[in-house]
Amino acid sequence: MNQIAALLPPSNIVVDLDVGSKAAFFTAIGERFEQSAGLPHARVAASLAAREKLGSTGLGQGIAIPHGRMARLAEAVGAFARLRTPIAFDAPDGKPVDQIFVLLVPEQATDRHLQLLSELAQMFSQRAFRERLAGAQDAAAIAALFRDWQPES
Repeated sequence: MNQIAALLPPSNIVVDLDVGSKAAFFTAIGERFEQSAGLPHARVAASLAAREKLGSTGLGQGIAIPHGRMARLAEAVGAFARLRTPIAFDAPDGKPVDQIFVLLVPEQATDRHLQLLSELAQMFSQRAFRERLAGAQDAAAIAALFRDWQPES
């Protein structure tokens, strides 16, 4: 199993999330982390918004990887959302995003944080992977795509 699949519980995969803005997304995903991991939703949203102020985490091609550090978080945890309607994310290509992977890491997890972001960037750089995520029917199918992903040789 790759590093990303190991930190993405099926309960943190949301299909057809309906939000109208980046701020609304951060609130909604914060609520998901509160339900699944007991993390205060307001702290999650604030952490993601603070990181976003440093520069957009939109990658282009309809993808964003917002991430943040959380005090008192024991280990990294992720969530994936496919949006019903794309939202503006200040991506370099100027296009809105509809596939968002959220990564939360412990406050001191610098090396681990960078390794996870690197693996996510590899995943989302593969056009076929992005297309399979876009076409997946439900959270279980998306979880399987993350679980089965392999780097290109």
